[in-house]
Amino acid sequence: MKLTLLAQFTLYPLTIQKDKKNYIVEEPVSGDFFEMPVICIEAIERINKGQTLGEIEKELQKKYPNENVDMIEFGEQLIELGLVEKIDGESIIQKKEIQASGGFTWLPPSVGRFFFNGIMNKIYVILVLINLSLIMWNPGLFPHYQDIFIFDSMMFNIITYMLISLVLIFIHEFGHILAIRSYNLPAALGIGNRLIFVVFETDLTSAWRLAPRQRNILYFAGMSFEQVCVLIALTIQLLFPEGNAILIGILSIVVFDIFIKTIYQCCFYMKTDVYYFVENITGCYNLMESGRQYLSKWLPFLRRYSRDAETFDGEQRVVRMYSVFYIGGILLSLSLLVFYFLPQAYYAYSRVLSNLFHSSTPSAFWDAIAFLGQTVLLLGLFLYSKRKV
Repeated sequence: MKLTLLAQFTLYPLTIQKDKKNYIVEEPVSGDFFEMPVICIEAIERINKGQTLGEIEKELQKKYPNENVDMIEFGEQLIELGLVEKIDGESIIQKKEIQASGGFTWLPPSVGRFFFNGIMNKIYVILVLINLSLIMWNPGLFPHYQDIFIFDSMMFNIITYMLISLVLIFIHEFGHILAIRSYNLPAALGIGNRLIFVVFETDLTSAWRLAPRQRNILYFAGMSFEQVCVLIALTIQLLFPEGNAILIGILSIVVFDIFIKTIYQCCFYMKTDVYYFVENITGCYNLMESGRQYLSKWLPFLRRYSRDAETFDGEQRVVRMYSVFYIGGILLSLSLLVFYFLPQAYYAYSRVLSNLFHSSTPSAFWDAIAFLGQTVLLLGLFLYSKRKV
């Protein structure tokens, strides 16, 4: 169907709210959210008043003489986004994806507000300062690459670390869930993947209904719960330095794991909680795409991301600044590789190879075999995942 300026649209019911720079438009039937500038909002308001595309175009051209107003193109975009219900009174046959009501609605908002309110949010910030102070005054508590090796068996070490990390992931995601439930909004816990690893992710899409300042609480909720875990782990280590060796080792893994994950939160080449916070406070919601496009001029490996990313007026400076942090995130990851992951790999495989060729007991030999078998399996999965990309 070819659009003309005489066309008259009927849109699905939309919810529109002011954001940092532009407006957030929600289509409740599908649960989709879109960022639009003020001129688009004015066009939508005129559509809802029953004006034709041609009438709207003339009015907007008069009001915004410096803008390229093309209502045919805008109308096609609205159809593509699934926001148009009828054209000239005739229904458009579109497959609308009905959004589920969301999960965890059984959690009362009052429970979420107990953990996330004006007082508790300030306490979480204080916990960060306390944890940093404890580590500065007790350098022995600073995470070390050997913290994950608390058993003689490498397989036991890896299994223990993975189980602790999994529990901490659930705690982190539960923080997000409680935070969004504090606003009586639904949350969904999904499963994603990073390389070959399965990860859990909380869908915070409904957070777009909130004001930008309220969304910040949701983005930091998981890290807030992690800081509580760190404080507990550090306090027990300080109070009982000569306590049970395995318990102290497990607490060291807790601190180590959260330390590594916190560093990764600052790696802006990934869409982490901190990245979404930066997007939120700047109002630039395609920051990564725009940043990659900007950097692809100098970094060849980013050219595959060099697609046209829409940048609104005034965002260029933010994109350039983000690009610096993007590079910084890559360097930060390399630092973790050099100071933590490579030393861990060297320590683990030197022990394993020693047990393989010079084992003192059969259990040490078979532990080495199992560990190497696990390595081959993970390497195979990694190569397979790369081929599937």
